[in-house]
Amino acid sequence: MSDRAESESRKLLGRLRDTMAEEAAGQERLDKITHLTADSMGTEVCSIYLFRDENTLELCATQGLNPDAVHETRMKLGEGLVGRVARSGKVINTADAPSEAGFRYMPETGEEVFSSFLGVPIQRLGEKLGVLVVQSREAREFTADEVYAIEVVAMVLAEMAELGAFVGEGAALTRRHTQPVLLRGTTGQEGTAEGHVWLHEPRVVVTNLVADDPARERERLQQAVETLRVSVDELLAGASGDADQVQVLEAYRMFANSKGWMRRMEEDIARGLSAEAAVEKEQSAARARMSQVTDAYLRERLQDLDDLSNRLLRILTGQGNATGSEMPADPILVARNIGPGELLEYGRKLRGIVLEEGSVGSHAAIVARALAIPLVIHAPRVTNEALNGDHIMVDGDQGIAHLRPDDTVVTAFRDKIAMQEKALERYASIRDRPAMSACGTRVTLLMNAGLMADLPSLEGSGAEGVGLFRTELQFLVRNQMPRRTELADIYARVIDAAKGKRVVFRTLDIGSDKVLPYMKPNDEPNPALGWRAIRVGLDKPGVMRMQLQALIRAANGQALSIMFPFIAQYDEFRLARVEVDKAIAREKRLGHKIPSKLEIGAMLETPSLAYASRKFFEEVEFLSIGGNDLKQFFFAADRENERVRRRYDTLNVSFLSFLEGIVQRCEETGTPLSFCGEDAGRPIEALCLAAIGLRTLSMRPASIGPVKSLLIRCRLDEVRAVIHDARDRGEQSVRPAVMDYLQNLP
Repeated sequence: MSDRAESESRKLLGRLRDTMAEEAAGQERLDKITHLTADSMGTEVCSIYLFRDENTLELCATQGLNPDAVHETRMKLGEGLVGRVARSGKVINTADAPSEAGFRYMPETGEEVFSSFLGVPIQRLGEKLGVLVVQSREAREFTADEVYAIEVVAMVLAEMAELGAFVGEGAALTRRHTQPVLLRGTTGQEGTAEGHVWLHEPRVVVTNLVADDPARERERLQQAVETLRVSVDELLAGASGDADQVQVLEAYRMFANSKGWMRRMEEDIARGLSAEAAVEKEQSAARARMSQVTDAYLRERLQDLDDLSNRLLRILTGQGNATGSEMPADPILVARNIGPGELLEYGRKLRGIVLEEGSVGSHAAIVARALAIPLVIHAPRVTNEALNGDHIMVDGDQGIAHLRPDDTVVTAFRDKIAMQEKALERYASIRDRPAMSACGTRVTLLMNAGLMADLPSLEGSGAEGVGLFRTELQFLVRNQMPRRTELADIYARVIDAAKGKRVVFRTLDIGSDKVLPYMKPNDEPNPALGWRAIRVGLDKPGVMRMQLQALIRAANGQALSIMFPFIAQYDEFRLARVEVDKAIAREKRLGHKIPSKLEIGAMLETPSLAYASRKFFEEVEFLSIGGNDLKQFFFAADRENERVRRRYDTLNVSFLSFLEGIVQRCEETGTPLSFCGEDAGRPIEALCLAAIGLRTLSMRPASIGPVKSLLIRCRLDEVRAVIHDARDRGEQSVRPAVMDYLQNLP
């Protein structure tokens, strides 16, 4: 880059800064910017197009085109060269615009006399705001220095738009972060909540975009980067046992020491940007690349660079996570992603959670379900769009969030909440009634748990016990392996809180989507079918033995129920049972109390176990169908894959017939059987499961009321007949037939 180019760029940025500093309306500022940019670039035309909605661009200011076209010329995303720039986020630089693919002539603008065209996206941190265009009569491509200069102007425009510098009349000049936004994501945890936004990582606001002293800005940048490098090294030194964290921090260190990253930021400073603006310019470029990369590894590395840029900006601006804002009384947490430990720190004070990332089986989703907090995942752009204190409504049932909702949405949403509250009153009135169907069949309803915080729901929900206590949460939320004494204390408190009701403890179920932060991750092509759960326990028995000892000590002479996860064949259960016998013998030798009654069961989560020998069904003391995993393996449909996970219905006749086969095998051997999973807590599915013979269902506490309410209204013999009739007619799913039956109930 030549000294002359640097000098001209600094002059242009200086004039931009002076224009921004003047007292003026938004439209007047835009007009001045197009004039001075065209003048500085030596082009006949400079135009600014901004989005009026997510699919439509509007000409908002121009120097050189017909001024009457301002706020009249509009184009769809992808339409014309301007629309192509907006859609792709990439520069178009051509000497002969009319010959370019996708060119569209706008007669009202008078642009037909201009041959050359340079369009650059106006975007901030990956969010597209519009397009900046310069044109000239001379047929030529713009130089690299000219392209760079226009990109810098576009970056400044994006930052000033964020700060509200261009507010005016019309949709395209509306103040940002004020309009209602509907965010369509995915259900992570059912439920509805209304509250106000609390950003887990508040955005860094850069106000000093232009600087007069490049040497001083380079020095500030170098000092900040050195501080960043030291902090990353310190974090690495303290993360030796956390393999995932080490991998991320190693990527941080690689980027922090990248000469290319540093050189690009120093070049931005030489052009006239402040150190903060230079960092954010590179961050925006990384975000733009991230949106176009499909390779998972490259996306993760670009995400690391984005995180590192945020850290560097916080050092330069002095803006830490503590902004001085006070958490609202009704906080809805908004974040790109969050770990289970951080989520537990917030606890039940949160009304709801909205994440840009996450997954149905993520640690955050597991904790949200344990805390019964409505959760929406995969909500696009929510961290860019939301501000602390914004009104937000979360519909976890539908997987959507309404940010800054209008009055119509607020009224409809509050009506839905009111109806749910009335239903809760109705459910409370039947809390102490047994789940007895209209035909006199008794169904036992249990709750799932994983935290001490779940246990108060045992009494309040009407659950008759805990059908599944997930012991892995105590491992997931720590940075190191918990001690046996710690686990024994936790398990003892769970047993005491149950007040005599049965609690089934599932041994450690790790692997797949549940990776302990202090254990070396295994890179497997398909972790759901890989080294997980009982496979880990049998191959590395030390942890399983420690956990079994903790459970036996926690029981302290009381009854104890232990369940092994992901048993795929008889031998796995037999070997796990041997470990229990060893643990009992060891505790006897040590003089510790032995459980008065010991039940050892297994989770049936693989189709193979349904076809195990009769000997297995006779030996196992109880079985619990793990519906979530069993369904995904039965249909060969990954439940973390949004394209296929909703494709197959639980009420598919093939799946119900398969479950009926398991029920019959257990009836033949007298083996107690239950069903545990999301479907157990869905009233229609629960009704059908009970109708085919599953007499024990385990679900989240909030689902017990709705399930019981439907069960006591229905005759299971009639529902069974409806299911069999639909199957005999060759229907793929019994859902339509069952819904017709329910609609005709008195």
